[in-house]
Amino acid sequence: MSSPVRAVERWLAWRYLATRQREGFVSFIAIFSLIGVALGVATLIIVLSVMGGFRQQLLGRIIGLNGHIVITARDGGMAQATPELLAKLKAFPGVRAVNLTLERQALVTAGNQTRGALVRGVRPEDLQAKEMVAKTMVHGDLGAFGTRPGVVIGERLRQALNLRAGDKITLVTHRVNDNGTISPRYSDYEVLGSFLTKRYEFDNGLVFVPLPMLQDDLEYGHEAVSSIDLDIADPATAPQFAEDLRKALGRDNLRVAHWLGLNARFVGALQVERVMMFIILTLIVVVAAMNVVASFTMLVRVKRGSIAILRTMGATPGTIVRAFFLSAAAVGLVGTAVGTGLGLLVCANMQGIAHLLVLLTNAGGPGAGWSEVEFITSAPVRVQPAEVLSIIAIAILLSLAAAAYPAWRSTRVEPVEGLRHE
Repeated sequence: MSSPVRAVERWLAWRYLATRQREGFVSFIAIFSLIGVALGVATLIIVLSVMGGFRQQLLGRIIGLNGHIVITARDGGMAQATPELLAKLKAFPGVRAVNLTLERQALVTAGNQTRGALVRGVRPEDLQAKEMVAKTMVHGDLGAFGTRPGVVIGERLRQALNLRAGDKITLVTHRVNDNGTISPRYSDYEVLGSFLTKRYEFDNGLVFVPLPMLQDDLEYGHEAVSSIDLDIADPATAPQFAEDLRKALGRDNLRVAHWLGLNARFVGALQVERVMMFIILTLIVVVAAMNVVASFTMLVRVKRGSIAILRTMGATPGTIVRAFFLSAAAVGLVGTAVGTGLGLLVCANMQGIAHLLVLLTNAGGPGAGWSEVEFITSAPVRVQPAEVLSIIAIAILLSLAAAAYPAWRSTRVEPVEGLRHE
């Protein structure tokens, strides 16, 4: 008995969705409600995926030239990268690489021009393993780094000083003596190449120098470094990893920090922006769900006579409720499915779509301002299954909630009152 009843309910739901003639305006509103739900879901998926891509790219650039875990001397001086300490760090579970860094503020002089820069002494093998530098070389190469007194600099700094590979520069650094005085150090280096990370502070003011050469210039021992940077397997676990490492080392003279703590404000701002954008865009789906409520509430009012006739023919209130609920819920569910497909399709073809839009709005072709829009056409997209599933779940819940009220309203129609207006 239950199966025929369900068939009747489905038939009635379809009839309500396919309503014609004088009820056509209600059906028209229902169609636009479906479109609204679809566009809301698609917008949520597209915007959150693009934001996720940019977030991953920004965090990648922050981490790209720095370690996930940073170990420094607690007194602010030089940390001692002894062979015993390095061996213990390399053997610690989850450590993928151990990098040594010696940093100093410096003046870079070439010809009659001088620029301020951050000089970073690194081991040649560490620099070649940094994909952010190795894969962004736009001038010269890394092959000779460490074999002779040579540096690798940011592309913007190279252009500002009008340098080419093979040119000479002078680095003016400083060293704090044992008596507290500061003595300058002058060192001549050859420019080996330049990199373009598209992050201003790196490209405009970073100079890589072979670590042993910088240590010799500053008259430090070969174990003295500013920091020991660790790359770990899972950057998201950096806080717990830092705590475990701190306990394992058991050294009061070393400070162990993680990248999330060092960039807490920036990472926190990205997270707040992500949550607020999710809430704001969800309101689009809420508005579309309200349209479903309005259109099917109007349909219940228009169908009072039909409901009354069905009731007099023996249809139970439950049958009428389920028929209207299925009808209204179908709009939200179909809209959610269409919006999900549309959102994933746009994400899969984002670069092509962005490039087409740029061409349409820049009919003159590449020229002035073209470098600025290149960032848009290469917009990163990161579709996260968990986010997509949460969007689908919210859209379905809102659709079902929107379908509940019109279905409940259908039970308020009394047969006598409904037939009186026919």
